[in-house]
Amino acid sequence: MSLRRLAPPDIQPASFAFNAANADWARAQIAKYPPGRQASAVIPLLWKGQEQEGWVTHPMIEEIARLLSMPFIRVLEVATFYTMFNLAPVGRYLVQVCTTTPCWLRGSDAVVEACKSHIHPHPHTVSDDGKFSWMEVECLGACVNAPMLQIGSDFYEDIDGPLTEKLISDLRAGKAIKPGPQNGRRVSSEPEGGALSLKDPALYDGSVIGKFVPRAPAPPPPPPDTEAKKPTQGASDRESPKQKPPGAAT
Repeated sequence: MSLRRLAPPDIQPASFAFNAANADWARAQIAKYPPGRQASAVIPLLWKGQEQEGWVTHPMIEEIARLLSMPFIRVLEVATFYTMFNLAPVGRYLVQVCTTTPCWLRGSDAVVEACKSHIHPHPHTVSDDGKFSWMEVECLGACVNAPMLQIGSDFYEDIDGPLTEKLISDLRAGKAIKPGPQNGRRVSSEPEGGALSLKDPALYDGSVIGKFVPRAPAPPPPPPDTEAKKPTQGASDRESPKQKPPGAAT
């Protein structure tokens, strides 16, 4: 985290201001907190600012610090700590590739190579047409559909190198792409090839309603023969033998 820095001054914008709708939203967020606690809204405001601009700028941090009556350094600490905040310009489409263990085992290296070939050889770098940038991220929470990636607010699952290339190509051509599984899986949690359990139509068509016949529970098993396990009276009263003095005859 200590290596995260704001973009150089020469690419920073001159100023920042929330648009009218976002300004109203920001005031509503600040109003959620009691007087003196407005700093609690710093993450929501940074996130909304990033949604508006695509990345967190130096003037944005200054403006949010002013709105929340916070020192600039305190807002900067938050922005540079959380990797969800982009500290440099990104493309119109930010492609976030999960490369943690489940996705890696399922072939995320091929997804990364597709991004290198069709966006830019290096992450965190805007493509020549300004439309794309890409980065590696930690788990995005769809391990059952690995590998997967995120573009904007949408998730694309069950992908590979060629499917990633097609997603990028379609977006570059202005075509709409459908979020979710890309391999024909109907829903995200369904096994590949379709459901494998709970497939009996009678479970869902109502044909078994009213046909359930309650049965009396089976009688409990007989109690164990505890009397046989009790020690005899003689055993409980038996005294241990007395120790004989050394040298005594046996």
